[in-house]
Amino acid sequence: MARKKNSGALEDLFEIAAMLPWWCGALLAVSSYFFLHHYAVREIALATTPSQAGQMMVGQMTKTMASVFQYVLPLVFGAGAIASYLGREKRKGLAKAVADNPSRNALGEMSWQEFEMLVGEAFRQQGYQVHETGGGGADGGIDLVLKRGSEVFVVQCKQWRAYKVSVNVVRELFGVMAAQNATGGFVVTSGEYTADAVRFAEGRNIELINGTALKRMLDKARASASLVQSKTAVKLNYQTSPDCPKCGGSMVKRIAKQGTNAGNEFWGCQSFPACRGIRAID
Repeated sequence: MARKKNSGALEDLFEIAAMLPWWCGALLAVSSYFFLHHYAVREIALATTPSQAGQMMVGQMTKTMASVFQYVLPLVFGAGAIASYLGREKRKGLAKAVADNPSRNALGEMSWQEFEMLVGEAFRQQGYQVHETGGGGADGGIDLVLKRGSEVFVVQCKQWRAYKVSVNVVRELFGVMAAQNATGGFVVTSGEYTADAVRFAEGRNIELINGTALKRMLDKARASASLVQSKTAVKLNYQTSPDCPKCGGSMVKRIAKQGTNAGNEFWGCQSFPACRGIRAID
């Protein structure tokens, strides 16, 4: 994809903060304020000799600039942090929409920008560090750069309208891989690939991902996240359970099936029926 035209320094700082995790942008905002505020309030010694005049002028210019940028930079970094957070939430929403949709309708209704965001989120959930190159068009070069350990991978996304991806796209990616000394590459589309494209990718460490495979990646990542959450919940429940008053073992929540407390929860010894120790749940 075509690169953006040269932008100003503040816009570059905003884009850097927007690409970082939101808490990094927030940290930069706070630290830049305190750093510059130190120079903004510092007293400048008056020149007592002609040789000290230059030093005084530099000090005064530094103080003036710090007085302005102690507010400007935190605003820029703060805005970048907000953009990072909102973008992350949008990516997670796109991934959830596709994972919840059994057909390809969710992919087909996306713009090319949303599709690239979704692909980045899919790789992020696979454990890659994802850098979005910030391309400015609906077709063209590299859209994502992935890092995992010392390995670097390049990714090209083809918007959903390109149903059949040709071999030329794969050749172009292979050339970029060689130029950037990348470990491998991915071409991702919601459609399919021509037979020539599939043959060219074989043996070149290029993986072709179609819409079905992309959805499978998102489903797998979502299932793994659910499993981790389930195990964490069980572990927390285990860690917060009281000790049995009779044997000192672990206790689990049970539901009374009879008596005046039928239907109510209580702590019962995990060794039941060998141990019948119980505790009331506060």
